Amino acid sequence: MKRIAWALLFSSVFFLTALADDEHGHNHHEIVSETQLGTVHFPVSCAAAVQQPFARGVALLHSFWYEEAGKEFLEIAKEDPHCAMAHWGIAISLWHQLWNQPDEKMISRGLEEVHKAEKGKTTERERAYIAAIAAFYADSKKLDHEARARAYSDAIKRVYEAYPKDHEAAAFYALSLLASEPHDDATFANRKQAAAILEKLFVIEPDHPGVAHYLIHSYDKPQLAELGLPAARRYARIAPAAPHALHMPSHIFARVGLWQDDINSNLASIAATRKTAAMHMGGEGHQFHAMDFLFYAYMQSGRDAEARALIEEIRAMPDKNDDMYGKGYDPHAAALAHLSALYPIEMHDWPSAAALPPVAVTGTAEEAVVCWARAIGAAHLRKPDDVRKDVATIESIHQKLVEKKSEFAEGVEDDRKEAQAWLAFAEGKYDDAIAALRPMADKEDSLGEEPEGIPARKMIADILLEAKRPQQARELVAAK
Repeated sequence: MKRIAWALLFSSVFFLTALADDEHGHNHHEIVSETQLGTVHFPVSCAAAVQQPFARGVALLHSFWYEEAGKEFLEIAKEDPHCAMAHWGIAISLWHQLWNQPDEKMISRGLEEVHKAEKGKTTERERAYIAAIAAFYADSKKLDHEARARAYSDAIKRVYEAYPKDHEAAAFYALSLLASEPHDDATFANRKQAAAILEKLFVIEPDHPGVAHYLIHSYDKPQLAELGLPAARRYARIAPAAPHALHMPSHIFARVGLWQDDINSNLASIAATRKTAAMHMGGEGHQFHAMDFLFYAYMQSGRDAEARALIEEIRAMPDKNDDMYGKGYDPHAAALAHLSALYPIEMHDWPSAAALPPVAVTGTAEEAVVCWARAIGAAHLRKPDDVRKDVATIESIHQKLVEKKSEFAEGVEDDRKEAQAWLAFAEGKYDDAIAALRPMADKEDSLGEEPEGIPARKMIADILLEAKRPQQARELVAAK
């Protein structure tokens, strides 16, 4: 789901600075209490004084509030230097399992924490947890990210099987199945396996934040989304202090077309993020994830003016540079480029799309999405030479991202393929354009993917209408 993958990336870029920032480095125990984060039971062989903070740290993990979880575990390690599991907590909070691939610096940091955990006095159960996260960080020179994610999943599965009454092991194992899902798996086998584990837990622990959260992720496909409604309805009530918990139900609401619920979730999440950011808590970037969904819901429910106002709101926000995904990465600029490019396409305002200004930083995915929108606009204006220029730029960007082994490369290649199809359209080669888009539409349908921009099937329908084939367009939509 390319659009949502982008949004998740926006939400992750502030972790390192939040974890390292001591200027305002105070925990907010009095502000974010356990009752606002859900119910977690994770006993550890540490000092009695840190048992409750440790459970809070795990609850923060379950709501992907990695920034605050990292702070929590760091403070526990200071308060109880013999608490080996505090270092497990730091190590696991460094890896955002569903969307990022830690770089060498982050892996080194994770290994350092694992080694500290391994040296501490622990129980057999705790050693199993530590061994599981060690399996992810170990052998990074030999194994790629996917192989290490599978190694972690295999290891945490052993914890789950060895301690069947440990609901935390079950929740973490279910999450690992989602994190190690094979690329382009149309069977959804891992998701279904995770859901089967979580559904049983949901009955026993209806207030567990991870259970509801991971159920939503398990069902975050159009083929499965209806099954996720009970978890979506409950998660925000379980952890009302966590901005991500307020947003996450919108993944299901968007899938099933509950647009007002979608809008309400994301407005609440944005407000919560700004409130916690004002208190110098981590995770300010989470609002861009929610804004992406909010824009989509506004557009789908015909609230075009509010979608446009949201873009202007983002434009007025200060930049938020961060080095986590490369020097100078700016999630604010990424969100602005994405939504500014998408708006005229959704509105069929082809002149505005064709005239989109260039982005400040060249050679990026942000520049590619603007070129993609310009190409579609120019194609509708029947300006193939302009389309060719944008296709060439996207191709150049793709090559650079491949060389850098960027996780954006695949999405940019999709942009190029779609722009190339619109070039055929601009040249009057309607059947060629449709033939180029059809494999992409079939892939989106089978995988339940939601594109960053416009579904390929919708693009085909637009081309058929332009080609004066309305009956074929109706049949295409009906077949979906």
